[in-house]
Amino acid sequence: MTAETVWSGKYIKVIKDGTWEYVGRARGIQAAVILAIDDGHVLLVEQFRVPLGKRCLELPAGLVGDEDAGESVLASAARELEEETGYRADSVESLGFFHSSPGMVSEGFTLVRARGLERIGVGGGVEGEGITVHRVPVAHLAAFVAEKRAAGLGMDVKLLLLLGAGMLADG
Repeated sequence: MTAETVWSGKYIKVIKDGTWEYVGRARGIQAAVILAIDDGHVLLVEQFRVPLGKRCLELPAGLVGDEDAGESVLASAARELEEETGYRADSVESLGFFHSSPGMVSEGFTLVRARGLERIGVGGGVEGEGITVHRVPVAHLAAFVAEKRAAGLGMDVKLLLLLGAGMLADG
């Protein structure tokens, strides 16, 4: 059986392939997720996410090709980092392509590491995003995440990248 697009919007589409239904990005749009660690601190963002109905703690991220089809993943990641956090990176490098929920969405993301950070603004995203920037000491990350979870925030699965080693420790 061949996949058929059941519905398509500006950013996503719903696809049916036999009995399988899933969501994908429209127009070839991709995503970039930024791992920005500087001087023993990691940059995280907090913003309201409509599908969750609440604020969510995440790594900075953004869409690639949503406004400029010719923009590269690395250029988009650098732009999104500045927009969301107010930090500019000396360099950005790809750490690979990953899928976050392969049973439900075909979308993946390129994980990008940002180095040599310099604060050039307050961040917060574009108008209406209401992003709060957190610069968290890596040594206190687990406690910070636990505090935010207890406050009712959603947790992006990509935070496991930072919490994984501690969760795997024999305790």
